[in-house]
Order: sequence, then structure tokens, then C-alpha cells
Amino acid sequence: MAVRYGFELEGVPHTCPCGKANTMEHSLSCAKGGFVYMRHNQLRDLTANLCHEAGCKDVTVEPRLLPLTGETLKLKSANTANDARLDVSARGVWSQGDKTFLDFRVFNSLAPTNANLPIERALLKHEDEKKRVYNERVLEVEKSTFSPIVCSTFGAFGEEATKFYRQIAVLLANKTGQTYQTTIRYIRQRLQFCVLKTTVASLRGFKGTKCTRYTADNNDINLLYQYNNLTHVF
Repeated sequence: MAVRYGFELEGVPHTCPCGKANTMEHSLSCAKGGFVYMRHNQLRDLTANLCHEAGCKDVTVEPRLLPLTGETLKLKSANTANDARLDVSARGVWSQGDKTFLDFRVFNSLAPTNANLPIERALLKHEDEKKRVYNERVLEVEKSTFSPIVCSTFGAFGEEATKFYRQIAVLLANKTGQTYQTTIRYIRQRLQFCVLKTTVASLRGFKGTKCTRYTADNNDINLLYQYNNLTHVF
């Protein structure tokens, strides 16, 4: 509730371990603690599991793209690296045997580049950025389809993601015999809880330095011997 309505969070430090003011916007963007990557990775892994559940084949996390062999991509923003990877690939999403590639982004709704945009425009902006980097290469080289899965830290999903999860719901409903309405509700609940848990972890998770393992030194060992000798006396 505090995140959605912009209330001040209780029980969190005023200063982040990185030295900056620990505002809600900063907590959702700070790289310390690895929570930004966790938001992305958990949504990625959940989607891969949903593809498995729906009966998709050849589901792969972080699939490597085929290297370019002389192809020329029109967009300068296109990724042409030989070691390029996307987040998930699966066969049978839109049609039997055809491969679909997914790339994920969970963006901070409170960041300055997003806060002044209507949520629909912010989602579309991030979808377009993903498409400019990967869509042409997937279509021309992989001969496959590409779907950018974009959502905000408040749980709003883009149009491309919505279409994708609706299709997964159709496949899962056909496989399990459940109604489409029941299945899409099940998928939406899992997605929303995934985003909610990782957003709360970003706000309240530990971002300090790693704990170091304690190693006993000679003084500790001497004290232990002395204690053992005293216990034998009594």
C-alpha cells in the first residue's frame, strides 16, 4: 500500500549503504544487494515454468542466439554480438514447432525517466527499446518470433506481455481442462505475487556488506583450554 500510494515506509534506514538517501525510488533502483537482478530473474524463471506447465517444448533459459554469418541488420541499435543471449525461448507458444524468444525488463516506476510518463507510455517505451535491440535479429536470423516481457515494479504489464500470457493461459487451459478464466486468473496471481515479493525485497532487503566468516585465533583457543581446565577442577 505504501509503495502504490507513495507513503513513507516505516522501519527502513534513512541512508542506503551506498551512501545515498534511502528513498523509495532509490531503493528500487540501487544495485546493492542484487535485488534489481532478482526481480528480473524471478519473473524470467516463473515464465519459463509456466511455459513448461502449458506444454511448450524446448524451453530454455538464457538461450544463445545464432551468430551472424554476413546478414546485415537495418537498425543500428540491433544487437550483433556473437555471444548475444535472450532470457527464455520456447517452442509451440503461437504455433506447433515455431520458436519464440522472450526478453524481460522490470522497470522502476518511480525513476525520473518513468515517473512523469503515463504508465501506458512507459510500458510502450520499454517494449520499443527491447524490440529495437532484438526483434530484427530474431526475425531475420533465428526465423522466430520475439516478445518483450515488460512490467513495472507496481505490477503493470505491457501489451506484448499481456498477449503472451493470455496465449499461455489458452495452452494451459487446453492441457488441464480448466476454463480460460480460471487459468488466466491463476497466471495473473502468480505473476503479481512474484513482482510484489521482489519489490518488497528491494525495499526491505539487506544491502550492507557481506558477513565475514569468523575464524578462531590462538587467543580463543587458549581461552578454551583454560575454561576446560577450570571445569575439570570443579
